[in-house]
Amino acid sequence: MRRVLFALCFLAAGVAVGQEKKPADPKKAEPKKAAPKAAPVVPPKKGESETIKLFDGKTLEGWEGYEDLWSVKDGVIVSKNTKPLKYSTYLLTKKKFSDFRITFACKLLPGSEMHSGVSFWGEVWPKADGKVVDVKTDRSEYTYKGHLVMFPSGYGMYDLFGRNGLGVDNKPALKVNKQHDWNEIEVLAQGNRVRVAVNGAAVVDWRDPQPDRIKEGPIGLQLHSLNGPQELHWKGLVLETFPKVDELITVKK
Repeated sequence: MRRVLFALCFLAAGVAVGQEKKPADPKKAEPKKAAPKAAPVVPPKKGESETIKLFDGKTLEGWEGYEDLWSVKDGVIVSKNTKPLKYSTYLLTKKKFSDFRITFACKLLPGSEMHSGVSFWGEVWPKADGKVVDVKTDRSEYTYKGHLVMFPSGYGMYDLFGRNGLGVDNKPALKVNKQHDWNEIEVLAQGNRVRVAVNGAAVVDWRDPQPDRIKEGPIGLQLHSLNGPQELHWKGLVLETFPKVDELITVKK
């Protein structure tokens, strides 16, 4: 009897061991996640290189936007709202650009911590988020759809009314940021590549993995949507079309 019990126990153990070693059903195995594809390299476009002063220091000649939100005072462009803004609004160049370098300075005055930015490679987008929008009441006439380089709060890059955040690390920019002082900024946009320098330091080098989204469009200065008041000052604003030098020229070496 003992021999019979021993044999049965041995057989049961063997079955259990066999079950533990049985390979997993490959059909039920979790599929491996594909590695993200590297962005294609789109070379800079060719064209006439021209240096343009976008701001004459006195007027908003060459720009369009809400006159009560954008003005010129003491040689700087002032963007300011006292009433809530439902949508971000922009001061837009009347001309459109593809490959360019723009250098400028921007200052966020105390009283707000909301970021601003410069938009490009897109289009004016009055219908904003796609919902029922009253252009006059909601003040969306100068809203933008496209790429955005953000500063000084937050930094990074954004795809307005598109992919939203673009996963650009903002830590390098935050290290050199001057929150309520003048920040010297350079944006170099060529092909599908965007490079940014802040206060003499290179902080962004990014290629758009979906270059079909890129289009020739106006450049916009952002006054972000906000329930409270905010004020920003802008100066410089010199643009070079089809840059001759393929590098950030304001980076300290």
